[in-house]
Amino acid sequence: MIYCCEEHVEVGLDVIVDEYETAPVLTKFSDEKRLLITCGYCEKSAVYIVANE
Repeated sequence: MIYCCEEHVEVGLDVIVDEYETAPVLTKFSDEKRLLITCGYCEKSAVYIVANE
């Protein structure tokens, strides 16, 4: 599972496909949760969770 901002969501999708060879599942955070979790690639607020299941 990777937390991503708008800028890095494509990177997160590519990582899941490369590592797990499955279609990624993209889930958008609610506005409340976005404030608490940062992107795995930068310090911006995460907007999406990219996962393999």
